[in-house]
Amino acid sequence: MSSLGERVAEFVRRWNLLPIAMAFLLGRASILDELSPFIVPYFMVMYYIRRDCLTVSGLALLAGAFTLSVPIGIEAAISLAVAFAACKLSERFRRKDFSFTPLIVLVTVFVSHLLFEVMTNQITTYGVVMVGVESVLSFVLTLIFIQSLSIIHLAKPYEPLKNEEIVCLVILLASLMTGTVGWMIQGISMEHVLSRYLLVLFAFVGGGTVGAAVGVVTGLILSLADVSALQQINLLAFSGLLAGLLKEGGKLGVSAGLLIGTSIIAIYAGADNTLYPSLIETSLAVALFIATPASLWKKVSRFIPGTHENLQSHQEYMRRVRDVTASKIQKFSELFTQLSRSFAQTAETPGGEEQVEAFLGGVTESTCQRCWKRAQCWERDAPLTYEAMRSMMETVHEQGSLKGTPLPKEWERKCVKTSKVVAAVEREYERHVTFDQLKKQIRESRKLVADQLSGVSRVMSDFAREIKREGIELSFQEKQVSRALEGLGLSIRRVDIHSLEEGKVDIEISQPTCYGRDECAKVVAPMLTEILGENIVVKERHCDAFRDGTCKMCLSSARTFEIDIGVAGAAKGGKLLSGDSFKTMDLGNGQMALAISDGMGNGERAFMESQSALDMLQQLLQSGIDEKLAIKTVNAVLSLRSTDEIFATVDLALVDLQTARTRFVKIGSTPSFIKRGNEVITVTASNLPAGILDDIDVDVVTRTLKPGDLLIMMTDGIYEAPRHIENRQMWMKRLISELETDNPQDVADLLLEKVIRHHYGEIVDDMTVLVAKVERFVPEWSAIQVMGVEKVERPRIVS
Repeated sequence: MSSLGERVAEFVRRWNLLPIAMAFLLGRASILDELSPFIVPYFMVMYYIRRDCLTVSGLALLAGAFTLSVPIGIEAAISLAVAFAACKLSERFRRKDFSFTPLIVLVTVFVSHLLFEVMTNQITTYGVVMVGVESVLSFVLTLIFIQSLSIIHLAKPYEPLKNEEIVCLVILLASLMTGTVGWMIQGISMEHVLSRYLLVLFAFVGGGTVGAAVGVVTGLILSLADVSALQQINLLAFSGLLAGLLKEGGKLGVSAGLLIGTSIIAIYAGADNTLYPSLIETSLAVALFIATPASLWKKVSRFIPGTHENLQSHQEYMRRVRDVTASKIQKFSELFTQLSRSFAQTAETPGGEEQVEAFLGGVTESTCQRCWKRAQCWERDAPLTYEAMRSMMETVHEQGSLKGTPLPKEWERKCVKTSKVVAAVEREYERHVTFDQLKKQIRESRKLVADQLSGVSRVMSDFAREIKREGIELSFQEKQVSRALEGLGLSIRRVDIHSLEEGKVDIEISQPTCYGRDECAKVVAPMLTEILGENIVVKERHCDAFRDGTCKMCLSSARTFEIDIGVAGAAKGGKLLSGDSFKTMDLGNGQMALAISDGMGNGERAFMESQSALDMLQQLLQSGIDEKLAIKTVNAVLSLRSTDEIFATVDLALVDLQTARTRFVKIGSTPSFIKRGNEVITVTASNLPAGILDDIDVDVVTRTLKPGDLLIMMTDGIYEAPRHIENRQMWMKRLISELETDNPQDVADLLLEKVIRHHYGEIVDDMTVLVAKVERFVPEWSAIQVMGVEKVERPRIVS
């Protein structure tokens, strides 16, 4: 059946049957039995939209007009000739759009019809007035046809129609039906059958509102074509409303609504002789509607806002856009990967013999080349000269200078420019040292750029993968959630599920305001926890976010663990500004970052350096860049942005809130400690502070924390406070193990107090201690269980 329908549609497109049929019916259409305002507007709009079928459309218009009468056909021929000339004239003025088309139609209809009145010697005041009326109607119809014909011939399937566009389309279809006025078969009016078929089709697609609107507009147009059919407005409007209200009953419900509506109006009209024909006409319309292939009404419904087909079409379009966007981002990712590989490929350094040749060449170029004994030294005694030069080169590379170093005696006795050669060797050595340092810096810079490009490529690749994951259809799960909430007595207006991936659930729900009863946390979150099988919490809420009293809540997966933070610090000498800085960062991907930085020295300069390092680190981590690359980037920026010796320590801990697995990155920082009951675990790493070296090797230490663990991070002002104690690590572990409290803030305060007391109240350096306690996350309303709800099936995600 589908292949037959496709073949028929292809046949209609190939032979332009649709524009030909429309032109023939509009050529026959008339208003008040004497006005034909449809011909010129259709011709001129088709001139700009479908010029390929303009000739056959014009002939079909003439054929339709001649079926009414010969004078009307002649008048139509004159109008089309004038219209074609006006179109060509407008193109000479470079007008190829619709901007002046309605005015051109107005003038064209008035001139052509007035010319016909003059040629037939029928010019009267009444005739001139009617020509003016027809010109105005043509002006209005041009505006309508521009909208409706563009929808038929140019509209894209994902674009929903506006209300006025739907009305314009219905006016066009009703105008086509006026071309069937007078077609009678065994007393059955084809005009009534087609109008009711159009009505039931739109009512089935758009519901009661669209059905009533289509009925009113169609009845109005048909009553203008046939004044005796004025009651068609009431019949079609009421029947369309009733058929649309029974839309939920499917085709049978809509058909029953149409039959009931037309029967009621026919009985109300009181004419017994019209009831039977009306029922026959309605039955034929219903039969046509039932026989209509689903593909036809689905195509119509794609244009009606709010229908399932329209939403599906829009989602398909958005999915295509999403896939194209993800593909482009993936290509950019591959480009950055290729650039990273290019920067990582360094040129091979010359071998040992090549370096010797290059070094000796530089020395002899400025000395031996201009010496009168060159031939004797480099031809007769070449081996002796070469060995002497090589010996001096090796000596200068070992000692950095030839001063005080004995030279080869045989060479010294024969060479007449000993001092110049020695100076040239030392000068060449300095040049080579400088050149090697420059090459090393270039290699390090290229390696840094390669790492950064690789990091950007990885971030973009992850982003493209996330975009593709967002394209999963979740409408079925949205309906499940909505039904479950409504089953609890809530009035849910909208459910939007962005992700159902385990551990990354993201749902938005809108409902009328609960007036502070906190339904989102007390009812909605526990219910979602029950049907999804994992803890769901309210991430964000907007109470009375809209003027109509609608509340919006955002729910997401609950973290398995939560972290309580305590911080204590003091500046050197009791000053206000400390050179230490700290940050706690929610990276938004189920991870929390804890960081401490100690700037070089004390005061404002040190504070600015440490704060700048942490700010940079936060931006890099939140953008999705790997912690190793983030640390290397911070180190490169600190080492390159100033010629002064500026450095800062960085102590970073990345805690996964789902597994409590923690990655420690330490750059010049002191050890961290994990207090687990009476046991104290030390976490150490050996790296220089950021900014000292151009390139550093970042070591990552991984530990898994347990509920109740205390993670203690500190700067050197705390750790190195006991100057006379050699084993500071054991001293700090003993100090931590003696603490009797597990409150993070109390632990931080007690450690800072004990260190200061150790120095008899003197603050000898900037001091900062950060304490984090790991606990299992327990939702506030986790005790509530909602029984008897349907489990939501999660879609399978294919990366």
